Amino acid sequence: MKRFILVLLPLVIVLFVCAKAEKASILDSNSSQAPDFTVKDLRGREISLSNYSGKVVFLNFWATWCGPCKAEIPDFIEAYKQNKDKGMEIIGISVDRISPKSVLKFAEKYKINYPVIMGTDKIQKDYEPGPYIPTTIIIDQEGKIRHRHIG
Repeated sequence: MKRFILVLLPLVIVLFVCAKAEKASILDSNSSQAPDFTVKDLRGREISLSNYSGKVVFLNFWATWCGPCKAEIPDFIEAYKQNKDKGMEIIGISVDRISPKSVLKFAEKYKINYPVIMGTDKIQKDYEPGPYIPTTIIIDQEGKIRHRHIG
């Protein structure tokens, strides 16, 4: 997982640079606009993807029972700590079929420092994380889906 984060951080830098460039042809030209959503996070705060316009957003689909998901949490915590003030946002999206209160207890136990929401059917339909988790979707500053990482 640390290798994944080490690969993604330079990608974030490339996204920043390319967004400023007149032509961003090195990025996926087939990227699609990320569907907006508005939901409450586990602490009751309203989260809208559109509020993060101008930032690179990582949507991390995960579950409390998923071993690889648990293994990558410390890396996301560290990446968020180092980059949240530099134009990067992480939103954890739990695909658990348990209560939000149980997911909140898990998030507190693991000291997750970024917003966590429950993955509604609409969010899962819109983003199609697939049958495998963890899945991370990277959205650029213009709201376009630029990368999907499974595992």
